[in-house]
Amino acid sequence: MIATALRYLTPLALVTSLAACGHKDATTTDTNATTTTTTDDSGMANAGMADTNMANATAMAPATPAQAFADKAAKSDAFEIAAAKLAETNAASAGVKDFARKMIKAHSDSTAKIKLAASSAAPAITPDATLTDDQKGKLDDLGKLKGADFDKAYMTGQVAAHEEALAAMKDYAATGDAPSLKKAAGEIAPVVEQHLTMARALASK
Repeated sequence: MIATALRYLTPLALVTSLAACGHKDATTTDTNATTTTTTDDSGMANAGMADTNMANATAMAPATPAQAFADKAAKSDAFEIAAAKLAETNAASAGVKDFARKMIKAHSDSTAKIKLAASSAAPAITPDATLTDDQKGKLDDLGKLKGADFDKAYMTGQVAAHEEALAAMKDYAATGDAPSLKKAAGEIAPVVEQHLTMARALASK
């Protein structure tokens, strides 16, 4: 009787043992899968952080002298053109309005010259003409004025703007790192100097 019972018990124990092993293997497989998934997710997160760090490093990288000069020239031209357009409608003096028309033409020409020179640089440069907050503020203030008050504020500002532009052109023409932009700066500087002389004469009236 005992022998018979043992005969039936042995297969049952074997089945139970195999089932337990199977459950253990499944658990191990699930654990490995979870570990693999976690590792993969961690790898993706690290890759994402690396991309973010690279983007931040690029954004924080200082502009090259050529890029900085091209941006400054582009912003200066954009400001001069915008201010001159205000003068066409808000100025009282015929002389001031005539000066403004000349500024629109001259600064449109210098914008084209700077863009061409920037595209010829190695590597090529794209000037950023976005106005600074200071320039936007000056335009807002000018827009609130009319007549003689506008004439005085506009011409006073033109003297300061052209003094700054002339200094930038002369400096880059002498020490610039991009030959094409250096040449353009040297060609534009005398024109800016003429504008400065005109602005000073009108501002003194």
